[in-house]
Parts: sequence; C-alpha cells; structure tokens
Amino acid sequence: MTVAVHRSEKPKARPNEAELGFGKYFSDHMLLADYTTEKGWHEMRVVPHGPLALDPGAGVFHYGQALFEGLKAFRGSDEKVNLFRLDDHCARMAKGAPRLCMPPVDPKYMREGVLQLVKTDADWVPRPAGTSMYLRPFIIASEAYLGVRAAARYIFCTIASPVGAYYAGGVKPVRIWVENAQTRAAPGGLGAVKAGANYAASLLAAQRAKEKGYDQVLWLDGVKHEVIEEVGTMNLFVVMGDELITPPLSDSILAGITRDTVITIAREVGVKVTERPISIHEIIQGYKKGLLKEVFGSGTAAVISPVGELAFAGEKMLINGGQVGALAGKLYEEISGVQRGHRPDKHHWLTPV
Repeated sequence: MTVAVHRSEKPKARPNEAELGFGKYFSDHMLLADYTTEKGWHEMRVVPHGPLALDPGAGVFHYGQALFEGLKAFRGSDEKVNLFRLDDHCARMAKGAPRLCMPPVDPKYMREGVLQLVKTDADWVPRPAGTSMYLRPFIIASEAYLGVRAAARYIFCTIASPVGAYYAGGVKPVRIWVENAQTRAAPGGLGAVKAGANYAASLLAAQRAKEKGYDQVLWLDGVKHEVIEEVGTMNLFVVMGDELITPPLSDSILAGITRDTVITIAREVGVKVTERPISIHEIIQGYKKGLLKEVFGSGTAAVISPVGELAFAGEKMLINGGQVGALAGKLYEEISGVQRGHRPDKHHWLTPV
C-alpha cells in the first residue's frame, strides 16, 4: 500500500484563515489512483493539485458514474491534526460504489492514501475555531466510449480544501422550504449512496427555495410526498416532546456518519432517540399542540444545522422561537469538542495524521 508523493514545485499562497468560506480554496496536492479491469486499482499517489485529463467520451460525462465522499481533518489546540471517522467514510464509499457498477476502493487502501494527502498538506489545516480541512474523495468513470454500460476504467481522486463554517453566520437557525412536488430520491433509486446524480436532482428545488428567501429544502418521500426524508444535503432530526426522532435508513436516505454520531452522543447524554417514519402532517400537528421543540439537520459540512422556520403549503412554522434549540446546541458542542480534541474520544473516532 505504498503511496508515492510527488510534491508541487509551485506552492500556493495561503488564504486568510479568517475568510476561508466553504470550498473556495484548494491545497497544493491531491490524491490519485487509476483502475483498469486488468490491473484493478493501482498507482495510488499524491500529486500537485491540478486539472484531470479526460476524453470527451469519458463515461462520467454521459452516463453519470460519479460517486463522492466528504470528511474533515481538524487541528487541535495542541497543533496535532486528526481525521474524524476516517474509517467509516472509507467503508461507506466502498459500500456505495457497487450501486453505480463502480469498483470499490479497498477501505484500507483509501485510508492510507487520504492519510498521506493530509500529511503532505498538513500545514493547510487551519487553526481558528470552526475551521477544518474538508476532504472530497470521488470516483468517476474515465473510459471513453458511447453505449449504455458500466465503464472499464475509473479514476479515484481526493482533493483538500481549508474551510470555515459551512454557513457563514455560524450555527444559526436556517429557514427551510418543504418541497411537495419534486423528488430528490425514489425507492429503489440512488438516495442511499453519495451519487452525484442525487445532488443534481436537488438543485432546481433548492434554487427555487432560495428565490423565495429560504436556505434549503426539506425533502418528502417520492411516492406520496408525506413522509420526511432529508433536509438539503443532511439527515433530519425532530425533537417532539422529550423524544428525538429521525427517519430510519432506507434506499432513499443516506446513512449519514454525522447522523450516527448524533444518535450515539444523544443516547449517551440520556436523550430518548427513535428511528421511525414521521410525516410532515405529524410535524404540523406537533407544532400546533406545542410538542414540536426543535428541528435540525446533521452532516459532515455543517455538523449541526438548526431549523428556525419550516414553510409548507402556505403555512409557516416558527421553530423554538427561531432560536438554536438546547439539544442542537449541546450536540454541536459535544461533536465539535471531540473533533478538535477538547473532549474525550471514547469511540476512537479520531485518526491521528
């Protein structure tokens, strides 16, 4: 599993760590590996960040074979850099690839490559609170051909981006539009894997929501448009009475690693967590009865994203007075504390670089 390193001869100027934004800058290097049916995955290497050479006939352009991951590296107050839940992200990518007829990258192979990339660009991991290095591994079909079939050649790549908070204003409640016409993912589809197609399917509704003054979209099921699924690019949680509810995993809901982190920590602090279907109508009734306490999303990019308002069918629901809920705030502090080394890593979620 040797990962070759070819260092850049033209290092980039470092961005101002107080003005990083999200996904605006990229580090000096990226990770690459190639796949052919004859050799399998081979030549994992760290190279200078730059364009990929692809034939216009490459399968990714025509048949959508594209799968990605997202994870983060954090710098603690002791200056040490750790990756958060690296092994889980590697395992999820390997599990998702076959759904798109793509060859999975062995999780151990991917792990070594990602570690080497972060080690090579460790000085790009920012220091201020709320910042991190976001890593985007992806697999794309690179074989040039026309004809609907799985490709025979692929590229695995990981790029790195020093980032600030996903939402520029920090952990503040967002306004959410409940989409009851378009569908992000359908039963039997690609919703349970991080396929690029899922995100392409979500763009139009998200654009329309923003035109109405909302930050993101809450997706309902693809059959009756009643049961809640995901919010934007995140898993959804609802605090109803003294119960934390989240939709159960299915073939249209991604098995979020932050979702699992939230469930684990919530149970540890004594919160009753239930994984069950919950409809938008149950949420509305809970709101009217005063039982709906909090709504928030969870995901790698934002960690916890509290919802301050839900808009559905001409009605608006102001959640928790439009303020960050107590549980959402506590979970954010707990998870962020583990990520930055301020709280004990009881579950061995951190991988040192």
